[in-house]
Amino acid sequence: MADRATREALGATLIELAALRDDIVVLDADLAKATTTVKFKAAYPDRFFDMGIAEQDMMATAAGLAVGGKTPFASTFAVFATGRAYDQIRNSICYANLGVKIAATHAGITVGPDGGSHQMVEDIALMRALPNMRVLVPSDYLSAVAAIRIAAQTPGPFYVRLGRAAVPALYTESAEFELGRANVLRTGADVTIVACGGMVWRALAAAGMLAQDGIEADVIDMLTVKPLDADTLLASSGKTGAVVTCEEHSVIGGLGSAVATELGLNGPCPMEMVGVQDVFGTSGDPEPLMTHFGLTASEIAAAARRAIGRRTA
Repeated sequence: MADRATREALGATLIELAALRDDIVVLDADLAKATTTVKFKAAYPDRFFDMGIAEQDMMATAAGLAVGGKTPFASTFAVFATGRAYDQIRNSICYANLGVKIAATHAGITVGPDGGSHQMVEDIALMRALPNMRVLVPSDYLSAVAAIRIAAQTPGPFYVRLGRAAVPALYTESAEFELGRANVLRTGADVTIVACGGMVWRALAAAGMLAQDGIEADVIDMLTVKPLDADTLLASSGKTGAVVTCEEHSVIGGLGSAVATELGLNGPCPMEMVGVQDVFGTSGDPEPLMTHFGLTASEIAAAARRAIGRRTA
């Protein structure tokens, strides 16, 4: 399968869901072409609401639609969805535990030339901290389709984090996904690499590099960052004794923090975090930016070696 962006799954999957369910409605904040919800608008114009550049209003309206029995998907760029509308998400959606599904696109550094103002690397942290919110970060097109379906069929608030840049296909149509369950994509006894989103394929590439030196890695795709699959994590870390986390997000409050908390409470071991190191993004093309911020397969491999070294020291 060709490389595809996870955001491409949004419009197409919502159309499929709407064909089966009358309660599915979609809201967008003047970015429907970029988020791909414009496809839903074309198919179901009476169930699509363009809220304009008014993200706070969009979230509050989505909450009202949920109270009225609809299953609303609210979509815009991640920086606007989680940053500009945080108060409405907190008080109108999560506090009331309403079934609003926030599907935010253009997350992370790979937004590219839009620059640091639009490269949202704090969104997982913001959403993880909210009671009742579940956080899904798919790694390829098919896992994005699954994440959207999981959000639609599960009561309560969801945040689905989607990317702008194309990523390699990691799954086939037969793959199975469940809320709160990670997928182990490669097995090994020497180090555990836990990744989410567009960092998963890079984690697999890093595992290939390590294997050339006789180091075998477990590679875990942590689709569900909240609730975290603690059982899979602890089973792997208990076997390997060394963990690396990889995310296109700040190392503060994201996947790395979630894993560190679980390990600290239930299975301490050496751990390294590959992510954005407490800085804002900057403008540039996606791949050079990933190199600039150290979000590469070679950096993951180096972190794995450091974690292993700390284990055996």
